[in-house]
Amino acid sequence: MTSHLLSLLLTATSLGIILLLSRLLWSYLTSPIRDIPGPFLAKLTDLWRLYSHWAGTHIETQRKLHEKYGSAVRIGPNCVSISDPSLITTIYDTRGDFVKSDLYRVTDAVQDGQTVESVFSTRSNDFHSKYIKPIHKFYVMNSILKIEHFVDRTLESLCEHIEERFIERLNTGKLFDIADWIHLYTWDVMSELTFSKKMGFLETGGDVEDAIATNKFLMRYFALVGQVPTLDKWLAKNPILPFKLPTFSGAASLCAQRMFERVQNPALATHDDFLNRFLQAKVDYPDFVGDNDVVAYLMLHLLGGADTTAIILNALIYHLLRNPAAHSRLVSELTTARLPYPAPYAAASRLPYLTAVISEAIRIHPSIGNILERVVPPAGLELRDGRKIAPGTLVGVNAWTVARSKEVYGKDVDTFRPERWLQAEEEGVESYDSRVKGMRQAELAFGAGRRACMGKPFAMVELYKVVATLFGRFEIELEGPKTEWRVLKLFFVFPSGIMVRMRRAANGT
Repeated sequence: MTSHLLSLLLTATSLGIILLLSRLLWSYLTSPIRDIPGPFLAKLTDLWRLYSHWAGTHIETQRKLHEKYGSAVRIGPNCVSISDPSLITTIYDTRGDFVKSDLYRVTDAVQDGQTVESVFSTRSNDFHSKYIKPIHKFYVMNSILKIEHFVDRTLESLCEHIEERFIERLNTGKLFDIADWIHLYTWDVMSELTFSKKMGFLETGGDVEDAIATNKFLMRYFALVGQVPTLDKWLAKNPILPFKLPTFSGAASLCAQRMFERVQNPALATHDDFLNRFLQAKVDYPDFVGDNDVVAYLMLHLLGGADTTAIILNALIYHLLRNPAAHSRLVSELTTARLPYPAPYAAASRLPYLTAVISEAIRIHPSIGNILERVVPPAGLELRDGRKIAPGTLVGVNAWTVARSKEVYGKDVDTFRPERWLQAEEEGVESYDSRVKGMRQAELAFGAGRRACMGKPFAMVELYKVVATLFGRFEIELEGPKTEWRVLKLFFVFPSGIMVRMRRAANGT
């Protein structure tokens, strides 16, 4: 009897394996994108790219594959990575013809057993437009600059903590990881922007409500499970035995608490913060914006801007300190400018070399390490060489891959060289303008098209102010000239281990 059951089990297992292999082979042979080159295993299963993300090699792997196979590489049975900069405006157009893929479903929330989309995760352009309409006006540059002074308060707090902990008295010359403190600053600045009050990251010198740790864990889950979105239905969204993910319940409770406190006592706002603005959106759009939507807006704002800005700032600091000539030139420009500190955005943004440094940091280390997947519409997608990608195929561009385009940025794409953003002596104005326009169009650090990050203006304000203030007010040096950092490659690409010493600059105030 036992022998018979074992025989049946082995037979069933063998048949299952045969059926699976047959299905994979049939899919491989009949795929409408079978002429797109790529690794053999990637053509059979999405587990190939899941492993690449788990190993943290996806960025380098995709770049090498494009160097080997060209502008279109098949990285999944139905997924094609694109490295042609000229297709960015097609795939990420302002009409939204290429909708987001199921990758983004992984970030959907679950409330009372129901899946709830967000402005980031929704695949519906109509929902997205309706959701951001009440708040879009708050994210334009003129609106951001009206509350610039709150950035000054948090930036001044960062400088004070650095001086007290790592510069003054017995702490003179103390070595520390500036990446940690930049990260704490960006979380505090977002909370003050949101609530008129910092959450206390700088004061405690560490994480608050496990917000940073939780965000990193969820970015890892998103990066991995997003490669095979069906897995999410068996893990976090399993209705029977859900895999319990860390949540932002603490941050969500804080947002709800601050909202109800503000409703009861509007005087709690020390300036026109985003909580006030979102409550006004509730008044202006009563048929669409309720209390839950205000909390969702607060969460989106609080969690969406901290990590991305910190990543770019830390990448800039590291690469600048590793390039003495660029470092010296920036400090010279800041010294000549004689800016007050914290540096005003209006003055800092007029400095050409500072602008070049920021542009180069955004290029060489985009905050997002995944391809931004979209679904090819019924009209299909035509490549520059005439090949066509079938409707329904997943396509996307990795910001890291296109940022290394020698066609756009020149041969030295792996070198941090801010001068590429400046007009060369022998270069005409029209040629320079055309070249910079091409580089800007190839930039994907903040997304592109209809679903581009609406928080970019605020990020740019922070980048100019923080860099001008830190490098104008302090002398900063790495632990050693060959100090290497650490980079954690998830959906976001987190730098750490930027060990520095700081002291007040002779002209710093």
